[in-house]
Amino acid sequence: MLMERDTKANVPDENRQKASEVDMNVSLTPELDEFVNQKVSSGLYNSASEVVREGLRLLREQDEIKRMRLEALKREVKRGVDSLDRGEGKPLDVSAIKAKGRARLAQRRK
Repeated sequence: MLMERDTKANVPDENRQKASEVDMNVSLTPELDEFVNQKVSSGLYNSASEVVREGLRLLREQDEIKRMRLEALKREVKRGVDSLDRGEGKPLDVSAIKAKGRARLAQRRK
């Protein structure tokens, strides 16, 4: 992916809000280009830039959700390990687990 950046440093006062934006040229595959064009043509977005910004916002949100899920998983693993360290675990009964699974499978087949 080819990207070029151009900061808007010398912007008049009436466009001060845009001064913090960065122009970036991005090379897309033909499929992504068509997808962006469809979104703009649908009227949901005014420009390709809006589509890309929305995609990046969603990617950021998705990354945050993944981070939160990983943190929650780590807490649960720690809780389980701490429980085992306190001697609160019980032996694994593989035969009972298999029997329970077979019973469930038999119920589904009926």
